[in-house]
Amino acid sequence: MKQKIVLAYSGGLDTSVILHWLKHNYKANIIACVVDVGQNEDFEEIKRRAYKIGAKKVYIIDAKEEFVRDYIFKVLKADAVYEGKYLLGTSIARPLIAKKVVEVAKKENVKILAHGATGKGNDQVRFEHAFKCLYPEAKVIAVWRQWKLTSREDEIKYAKKYKIPITVTKEKPYSSDANLWHISYEGGMLEDLNNEPDEKMFQLTVSPKEAPDEYEIIEIEFKEGIPVKILTKDGIFSLEKDGGTKIIQVLNKVAGRNAVGRTDIVEDRLVGIKSRGVYEAPAATVLYFAHKELEYLTLDKDTFQFKEHLALEYARLVYNGEWFTLKRESLDKIIDETQRYVNGKVVLKLYKGNIFVKSRYSLNSLYEYNLASFDKQSKGLLEYNQKDAEGFINLLSLQHRIFAIKNRIKK
Repeated sequence: MKQKIVLAYSGGLDTSVILHWLKHNYKANIIACVVDVGQNEDFEEIKRRAYKIGAKKVYIIDAKEEFVRDYIFKVLKADAVYEGKYLLGTSIARPLIAKKVVEVAKKENVKILAHGATGKGNDQVRFEHAFKCLYPEAKVIAVWRQWKLTSREDEIKYAKKYKIPITVTKEKPYSSDANLWHISYEGGMLEDLNNEPDEKMFQLTVSPKEAPDEYEIIEIEFKEGIPVKILTKDGIFSLEKDGGTKIIQVLNKVAGRNAVGRTDIVEDRLVGIKSRGVYEAPAATVLYFAHKELEYLTLDKDTFQFKEHLALEYARLVYNGEWFTLKRESLDKIIDETQRYVNGKVVLKLYKGNIFVKSRYSLNSLYEYNLASFDKQSKGLLEYNQKDAEGFINLLSLQHRIFAIKNRIKK
């Protein structure tokens, strides 16, 4: 009986060629697992393509709401941003895709898993780390580390030779990954740092030049760090009524038409290579901005600053594929505790790639007008006596005064 392999399949160039290669080199029945995380593809066409290439069975799994609930909202609550720019769009989708591949493999009683990530990238780590955590007894085939093909040009030649239907051409070999949270672009002309991105490449955002000449106002309501309602000129959408997928899709549309959400970064891959990535993440950009503004309002200084350290570590952990770990689960517990107080509304103005705060409000706000004002005198439990500052300053500066007396004054 032929052995079976479950392949994480996207329908793109890499996994289409890999499906054919696995079938013929391993003499195996290939089960293609396609996970819908909001990439807006024709999944029936992807299924037909997989069968045409030689798949024995094809699973199409709608995981959009799970993606939002259990992955996107977690990185949002953490404020996790990699190297100051990257909002982890690809990174956060990989563990979910790997989880679904494992679920299919267990259902089909298969102990061989395969993926299409290259030996130069981060995704090989993300997929395989997840596989090893979720299904340690399974064998993993990383085709890019086995076959003799060395480039996408080689893949294109292979696809033409075996009449594999592909959508990438040698003249425009972009590698693109899309989901609800972003679209990424790399490869081809983008590998030359002297080249700016091709305007025709972008799918979610217009250029600032083409954006409207007036502000667009939106309101986002959060409950425990999660966006639960948005108000836009396109309507009102709630998490309870419409779902998280709809909220992100609407924000992608609204922010995208205002040129919000483009990033161009030279980032450090886990394997030690610097690479250039261009990203579109309109909804993510707006939600991160609004969420942070509400945290400025509702978290005390020490908690806020400590959480900034957690955000850096959380981003590193997600980027490096360490999702299914005790450390990540433990960090979530700390972060969730801080988010109990991140409730309220933020009103934003979007304009030609920029985001401005119009107003913010929270019942958990730590901002007290009478305390902050230079024109008002606070009273009662929140009384601020300006004379207290003298003792505070003396104590704060005590060791530094001693140092100055012992060292600097003697010079």
